[in-house]
Amino acid sequence: MNSPIIQLLVLAGIAVFLILRLKNVLGTRDGFEKPSAPAPGPAPAKRRDFEVIEGGPDLDITDHVPEGSEAAEALAKMKRAEPGFGVGDFLGGARGAYEMILMGFERGDLAEIKPLLSDEVYETFAEVVEAREAQGLTIEADFVGIREMGLNDATFDDNTKLAELTVRFVGELTSVVRDRAGEVIEGSPTSPKKQKDIWTFARHMGSDDPNWQLVATGE
Repeated sequence: MNSPIIQLLVLAGIAVFLILRLKNVLGTRDGFEKPSAPAPGPAPAKRRDFEVIEGGPDLDITDHVPEGSEAAEALAKMKRAEPGFGVGDFLGGARGAYEMILMGFERGDLAEIKPLLSDEVYETFAEVVEAREAQGLTIEADFVGIREMGLNDATFDDNTKLAELTVRFVGELTSVVRDRAGEVIEGSPTSPKKQKDIWTFARHMGSDDPNWQLVATGE
């Protein structure tokens, strides 16, 4: 047997040996195998699902009053007079003020809430509290929460910059009225009652004083 044939047979034997070793180390690949996942990188930017249309309705206004209404126009004027004003922010503050004022009145503690009341409303509240005290009546009240609230109306005076916002509240509280002897003559400490109010808050837009005052009450 000549030398070239011998060399060819030796090379073929080596090739077969290497193939068998590779199968033992890597395993057998059967069928289609998905390509390996690419290395992680920056996530593709999300596609915007909407476009902001310039000059569209102010949702901070139209979420609370009908678009094009007199109340909506009044709110727009308030924003022009004081760019930092927001209807949603005001209502958030009114929610907290409602609880504070209502509980202050129920318990007869008007000193803390006086800055939030106009002179007329404060005098009315004080007369009621004094009449209760003269009769020897005391009230124990606990605020449960606000069940409903919404903006009823809004007005704005172009000359004085006076803004008035009327808000409807439906609150829930427990209230007990006791006489001088401590006997319960009205209410229940365990049965909450609904309290419905329509309050008007006022403030001069653009003034240094950020506080709104309660200027009228009703239901």
